[in-house]
Amino acid sequence: MKLHVIVEQDESGYYVAEVPALPGCLSQGKTREEAIANIKEAIEGWLEVMESKQPFNPAHVVEVAV
Repeated sequence: MKLHVIVEQDESGYYVAEVPALPGCLSQGKTREEAIANIKEAIEGWLEVMESKQPFNPAHVVEVAV
């Protein structure tokens, strides 16, 4: 899975990472690399939580490419 991540440095010098396609999926780090590693972990957690809210039924799954 590929997602766009926005990484910006805030006024205190930390790097903040956000995934626009996943509402509320944010993280930060002292360096850009740390912020990217942290957002990867946040994405995994976000997806896990969302999957647990909706039972997975293979009969209803359709794969699309855009």
